[in-house]
Amino acid sequence: MPFHLDSVQLKSFIAIAETGSFSQAADRVFKTQSAVSLQIKSLERELGCPLFNREPRRVTLTPEGELFLGYARRIMQLQWEAYSRLKEPDVEGEIRLGTPEDFATHYLPSVLASFRQHHPRVMLNVSCDLTLNLIGGLHRGEFDLILVKRDPAGVTGGIQVWREPLVWVGADYYRVEDEPLSLVLSPQPCIYRARALAALDHAKRPWHVSYTSPSLAGTIAAVKAGLGISVLPANMLPPGIHPIRMETGLPELADSEIALLKRDTLSKAAHVLMEHIVHSLEAG
Repeated sequence: MPFHLDSVQLKSFIAIAETGSFSQAADRVFKTQSAVSLQIKSLERELGCPLFNREPRRVTLTPEGELFLGYARRIMQLQWEAYSRLKEPDVEGEIRLGTPEDFATHYLPSVLASFRQHHPRVMLNVSCDLTLNLIGGLHRGEFDLILVKRDPAGVTGGIQVWREPLVWVGADYYRVEDEPLSLVLSPQPCIYRARALAALDHAKRPWHVSYTSPSLAGTIAAVKAGLGISVLPANMLPPGIHPIRMETGLPELADSEIALLKRDTLSKAAHVLMEHIVHSLEAG
């Protein structure tokens, strides 16, 4: 039988699938947890099957949920592409975008490729750097838009576009046994570094930084070599690195988020890209 798909329901469904939590998904879509729960119950009733396994500490997708996730993302992306193509078909110009390296590597290629496909007369100039350098560049007028990592509770302004659950990670063969813990981290200021050290200090676990690298590639190489453990987003783990089980006694890590900041005045093309990034990331 025909059924109705609500884009608000789909956003909530995608957010739960990505965060593994109704409460975190509610924060992402700016709804109450009870409202999100009602949306998912309604969606499951429409589809006639459960989409999530509700476990005590985490929510996981059922096989039907895994199947539906791909369709949900495609539906959301097609909605935005149709709107963008019809609303702003002829924008042109140069846009300077700054972004953290890991986010650019894992999420932005498909987002920017889609934008270029629909707006071929726009020239994108993308630079990867640490958040502090990106903010400084925005203030100096070097960027039109920047994506930055930040503490959701400590920084305001801009547009939240991504919530990142963080996990402790190590090489596939690495065992967390010795203390002080050997850490592989980015230099200050880095939200992952701050999260790691704050959690360990609160848990009274001794640590030392054995390797510092400003690049994602350097961090991953050092972890794979067994020089220590690190912190990465749960959905950005490359081959050869695995999340460390909580049985090791490592403390839980608070989330970080990615926010989009813009210069005071934007060109028409930069404004269209800003909307494209926000809506594409909402669609997962």
